[in-house]
Amino acid sequence: MTTPTATPSPETAHDAASRGAAEAARRRTFAIISHPDAGKTTLTEKILLHAGALREAGSVTARRRARATVSDWMEIERRRGISISSTVLRLESDGWLFNLVDAPGHADFSEDTYRTLWAVDAALMVVDGTRGLERQTLKLFEVCRRRGLPIVTFINKCDRPGIEPLALLDEIEERIGLRPITVTWPVGTDGQLDAVVDRLKREVLEVGATAHGATIGAETVTPLDAWQPPPGREHARDAAVEELELLDASLSAPDATATLDGTQTPVFFGSALTNHGLRSLLRGLPDFMPSPRPAARTDGHSQPVAGPFSAQVFKIQANLDPRHRDRIAFMRVQSGLFVRGMSVIDTRSGRRVSLKHAHEIFGQERETIAEAGPGDIVGIVNASGVLIGDTLAEEPDVRFPPIPAFLPEQFAYVHNRDAQRYKRFGVALRQLDEEGVIRVLDPVIEGGQRIIAAVGSLQFEVMSDRMASEFGCPVTVTAAPYDVARWLDPAALALLPERRGVLATRDASGELLALFGSRYALETVEKDLPAGALATEPRGMDFSIAE
Repeated sequence: MTTPTATPSPETAHDAASRGAAEAARRRTFAIISHPDAGKTTLTEKILLHAGALREAGSVTARRRARATVSDWMEIERRRGISISSTVLRLESDGWLFNLVDAPGHADFSEDTYRTLWAVDAALMVVDGTRGLERQTLKLFEVCRRRGLPIVTFINKCDRPGIEPLALLDEIEERIGLRPITVTWPVGTDGQLDAVVDRLKREVLEVGATAHGATIGAETVTPLDAWQPPPGREHARDAAVEELELLDASLSAPDATATLDGTQTPVFFGSALTNHGLRSLLRGLPDFMPSPRPAARTDGHSQPVAGPFSAQVFKIQANLDPRHRDRIAFMRVQSGLFVRGMSVIDTRSGRRVSLKHAHEIFGQERETIAEAGPGDIVGIVNASGVLIGDTLAEEPDVRFPPIPAFLPEQFAYVHNRDAQRYKRFGVALRQLDEEGVIRVLDPVIEGGQRIIAAVGSLQFEVMSDRMASEFGCPVTVTAAPYDVARWLDPAALALLPERRGVLATRDASGELLALFGSRYALETVEKDLPAGALATEPRGMDFSIAE
C-alpha cells in the first residue's frame, strides 16, 4: 500500500474541485459478499497480493495457524477462524485505487454487515463452485439489490470437483434474476483447473504454481487455438472450446451499463487458492463497478463529488489497539478532498470536529493518511461525540440520510459478574452499543430489566469476549423470553397491552421497539392496533442514489 505522508500544499477551491473529480474517477469502493467458507478471506488477501499490497498471503500460510490472516484481527476471529468485524483495505493497481471492504463472513449477520453494504458502490459476490448459491449469499444479495449495488460475480474453488459451470450460470439467473455474462471460463472442471480463458479475447491464461499459492506465479498468455494443454488434458481443452461456442451462441458480450443498471452480472471463474483467474478479475473490476456518484441529501438535493468536502460516519470501532483504548470513527468521503488536520462540522450536533488524527486501516494495522478523495474510507481517531450516521462537512447545511437500523432478531439479559466494576460495566455496554456490536434496550416501564438485542446471536459472543478482554468486565448472558421485535409508533405506545410476552422498549437513539414472546403474541396484539403501529422496515432506510 502506498500512502501520502506529507500534508498537501494549499490550493484554490477550483483546483481542489478539479482534482477531487479526477480522484473520484479512478476510485472503486466495493464489498465482498459470500456464504461462510466460500473463500472470501482468501480471495481478499489474494487481491492484495496481486495488487502488491502483500508479499505473502496470510490465510494460506496460516493453515497450521502459524499466524492469523491480515484482515481478521480480533482475538475471537483468530481463535475461531472467522471474520466478524468489517475491515477496510485500500490498494492501488494499474492506476486504479480500490477501497475493498471485507465484510463479516460468519453465519450470523450483524448490523455491521448491513452498514458495510451501505458504505460501498458495488459488491463482488463470491460463489463456492462446489456448492453454488447459498443462504447467506442470497440474503446479502437482497440487501445489495435494495441498495442498488452492481454485482460482479467470482465463482471460486474451480480447482475442486463441483457443479458444472453452465449449471452455475443457470442457477444465478434463476435464483437472483441477474443475467450472468461470462468474462472468463475455466479449463478443467474435474478437480484439476488447468487455466482460464478470456472469452472475448480467446486467450488462455495460465498461472505458475507456487507453494500453497502464497506468492504469485508467472502468468502465461496464449491464443486459445495455439494452446497446448498439459499431457493427458486435451479433453479439458476440447470441452472448454465446445462450451465457449455454446456461450457465444447464447450470450452477448459483457455490458458495463447493464451491470450498473442491475440487469446483468459479469462472471469470472477461478481459484483464490491457486491464483487462477485473479489477475483477470482485478483488471476487470474497474470496467463493471462505478466510480463514486453524487450522494442524496436530506434536503432533496445531491452532493456533487467535486463539491466541498463531506463525509458520513458508518461504523465506530473501539479498542482497535487495546493498549490505547482508542475509538475510531470510520467515515466514507462523499465529496471533495479530505486533508488531515482540517476542521469540519458535525451537522447533527453543530459541533466543530478536528480531523487531525486520520488513518487508513489495514486489518489491525494503521497508517497515517494525509489526503483522501470521494469513495475513500478514513478512520478518525478519538472523534469525541461523533455517532454512526453523522455527516461531517465543511458546509453546515449538508446532511445525509441516516444509516438504516435493522430490527434485532436475538434477545438476551446481560449480568455483570463483578459488582465492583459496575461503572465500567455501564460504560462498556454504552460503547458497544455505539459501535453497533449490540443494541441496548431499556423497558419503558420503570424497574424493568435491561435487554441486549442483536441481528445475529454471534454478536452476543463478541460482546462477552470484548467485555472480558478489553474492559475487564466478565459477564453472563442468558436468553430473554422474546422471539420477535417490531418498531413501535409512539402514538400507539399507550395502546400496547401490558401482559406477559409483550414489552415496550426504547433504544439509545430514542426509537421504540415492541418485543413479543412469540409470533402468535405478535399477531394477537397487532390485530388490535391501528394499521402501521408496528413496522418491520429498517429505520432510516433510504438507499437512494442521486442522479
